[in-house]
Amino acid sequence: MKKKLLNAKTVFAVSLFSLALNAQTDKNVNERILGENGSPSLITFKKDSNLKNSDFQSIFQNHLGLKTNQAFNKVKSEIDPQGFTHDVYQLYHQGIKVEFSTYTLHSKSGKVNAMSGEYTNIGKVSNRPSLNAQAAFSKALTYIGAKQYLWENFAEASAMNYSKPKGELVILPIFEEAGKVVDHKLAYKFDIYATSPISRGDIYIDALTGEELYYNATIKHVGEHAHGKAATQKSSINLFKANSMLVAANAATRYSGTQTIETSLSGSSYILSENTRGNGVVTLNMKKGTTYSAAVNFTDADNNWTAAEFNNANKDNAALDAHWGAEKTYDYWKNVHGRNSYDNLGTTLKSYVHYANNYDNAYWNGSVMTYGDGSGTYFDALTSIDVAGHEIGHAVCEKTAGLAYQLESGAMNEGFSDIWGACIEYYAAPNKQRWLIGEDIERRSGHLALRSMSNPKSEGQPDTYGGTYWVSQTKCRPSNRNDYCGVHTNSGVLNHWFYILTEGKSGTNDKGSSYSVTGIGIDKAAKIAYRLESVYLSANSTYANARTYGIQAAVDLFGAGSPEVIATTNAFYAVGVGTAYTSTARMSSASANRTSAFSSEIKIYPNPVENILNVSGGFERELSFRVVNLLGQQVLQGKVAGEINVESLTKGMYYIEMNDGDEVVLSQKFIKK
Repeated sequence: MKKKLLNAKTVFAVSLFSLALNAQTDKNVNERILGENGSPSLITFKKDSNLKNSDFQSIFQNHLGLKTNQAFNKVKSEIDPQGFTHDVYQLYHQGIKVEFSTYTLHSKSGKVNAMSGEYTNIGKVSNRPSLNAQAAFSKALTYIGAKQYLWENFAEASAMNYSKPKGELVILPIFEEAGKVVDHKLAYKFDIYATSPISRGDIYIDALTGEELYYNATIKHVGEHAHGKAATQKSSINLFKANSMLVAANAATRYSGTQTIETSLSGSSYILSENTRGNGVVTLNMKKGTTYSAAVNFTDADNNWTAAEFNNANKDNAALDAHWGAEKTYDYWKNVHGRNSYDNLGTTLKSYVHYANNYDNAYWNGSVMTYGDGSGTYFDALTSIDVAGHEIGHAVCEKTAGLAYQLESGAMNEGFSDIWGACIEYYAAPNKQRWLIGEDIERRSGHLALRSMSNPKSEGQPDTYGGTYWVSQTKCRPSNRNDYCGVHTNSGVLNHWFYILTEGKSGTNDKGSSYSVTGIGIDKAAKIAYRLESVYLSANSTYANARTYGIQAAVDLFGAGSPEVIATTNAFYAVGVGTAYTSTARMSSASANRTSAFSSEIKIYPNPVENILNVSGGFERELSFRVVNLLGQQVLQGKVAGEINVESLTKGMYYIEMNDGDEVVLSQKFIKK
């Protein structure tokens, strides 16, 4: 029997849920999931949709509600092993690039299946800078405060394919906390590589006031949060180059026993260089200096790189780990994920070993790998296979999701690198402890490793979103002093999600939620994680976005309702992100809203609400509803009868889901006053 409900007299939650009307009623839409700022983070389309990727302008206009002074320009297009094309578009506002604001159309045979990305409503923002680029650059150098910069050494800069930054004028979104954009500012962006002390990152300077707005670190492991130490300058040695011939060799590595590596015959000596993997793998010796252009080759007379020769006080056998680790990292990406080097273009993997003196760090600098020998107090030489996989994983992230190094996106940046470190260690040396990161190099008293993916709390990381050890994101201004709002700490949540997805686990998390997850194995888990990172995530994605996109990645690979989709959903629930899997819907996560094409007919008001939520709309059958809190716990349920009494709820934010049989017709945020 048709039930007539009250008509809405109040506009509901315009600030959170406004979308273009034609987008709401588009019959092509299968599912629309909104992000924290009210714009779609993911839209999937029905199988009988006639949308084509050539219609990108109208698709963006209809579903994002672009303003007349905005446009998306295509910046990248890739085809994945499943045959999907992913076209990435960059947003421009008044002709100026909006930093981090990209949107991707996912299509197959020209037909659009889904769209995902970041789009936020931009209010009034100036497009006329008060400072010129040179004045802004001077401000940037003042904020960096280094003694020397890479562009001051032509040979070094050339070796890194780097030049003095000229500055790019962009519109920068300003975040109050993860996923919450509170403002946009006109800014100059400079890629500044300092060599004393070492740092590299994009610094954003307010084009009107000269204020430092944000620093997006490229070199991620230098500083107190990674136990970094200042490098000491040593004498430099000229780089030796010669024609070579490829050969195989045995190498007694420092941490992984004797392994097969590829080398080259150069004159009468063999060197750690080969060209069978993309454009090659090269490992060089910095002789405890800090000048890359002065590095030399590691050499061996008979191509039998033995412990007697290389396990010495200088730790030369660490170079064998670095070379083998880079080779196996390349092999993993190529053989498992079809990726040709970190950038999918076959670019040479260069590793520089013996950087500085007693240097307790390893890092990707945007071009090459750099390894310190360790002090022996904190770490041994930092060339273990999982560290190599981790650091080159940062390069993969840079070329795919580009996760900004701050807040939750920065935590996931670190988390994905740990995931790839574990996967590559398992691929190359399956008998090692893949769920411990850096166990081979760890020398600190009371520590088994840098991090534990199976038990993050054992190394001071959270295993639950918002739980014990979680670094609060509320009004956190990212800086090196606070580890960019806890990126090395909060990464434990993504680490543990991957562990649970792989191995399975039952228990109760820090939010009091009981869970039981059946693991799917590391191979399937890695495919989901890679698709999540390489296809769906974007610069400022949150854990809530990761859940949404992780589920979609599992659907793409294994089908809706598959054991892999169930495990992915429940593994996120286990770490406190979103709700457990249900057969009827992909329930809203901690910061995302789900709507269907039917949801435009159902409305709730007022929002915020004090006691009574009114419901308007027309439908043939009685709807059921349930209300979920931010911990993913159901706090209210019943049948819809024109109004819902929420007086018993405490103040805060909730999610309401309404169901018409097996179909979710509304899933939306509301605030209880």
